[in-house]
Amino acid sequence: MFVALLRAINVGGRTVKMQVLREQFEALGFARVATVIASGNVIFETSATEAAALERRIEAHLLSSLGYQVATFLRTPEEMHAAAMHDAFPGTGAGESGYALYVAFTRSAVSAAAERALMSYRTEVDDFHVNGREVYWACRTGMGQSVFSGARLEKILGMPATARNITTVRKLAAMTGADTG
Repeated sequence: MFVALLRAINVGGRTVKMQVLREQFEALGFARVATVIASGNVIFETSATEAAALERRIEAHLLSSLGYQVATFLRTPEEMHAAAMHDAFPGTGAGESGYALYVAFTRSAVSAAAERALMSYRTEVDDFHVNGREVYWACRTGMGQSVFSGARLEKILGMPATARNITTVRKLAAMTGADTG
């Protein structure tokens, strides 16, 4: 089982119905396909185990069928559970009401240089924490009021990423059967 976190689904004026997205994954031969929230989250089963090859296969198929590039980030149920349970900002209240917490997913671990560059963007509003292939972004005023953005994050990291709020990450982990406490 994998969770696919898709970038560029239902943003920027491009709309993809979740039924269509499920059909696209089923066309790839995946089983028990489920979409979660209309923002590009797909849970599916496959006998394939090589995540990088699956990411490339999904991206090629979606490019062909949707007509635009959809960066794809796969996580196993265990990896989603770890991302959901990681306490990036202990004791701060990040992820609670009024203090937004987002998790950005990347394909590879963030380099030490990229992490140092990201930390230079810390402010009274925005804070960051890197844990392997996940970047945690705590935003005290909400993402809409922050001067930081996903595009800026990708530029700093030097690689694609897609972000989800912590509530969605926890929901995805729970739906895979992973215990999220």
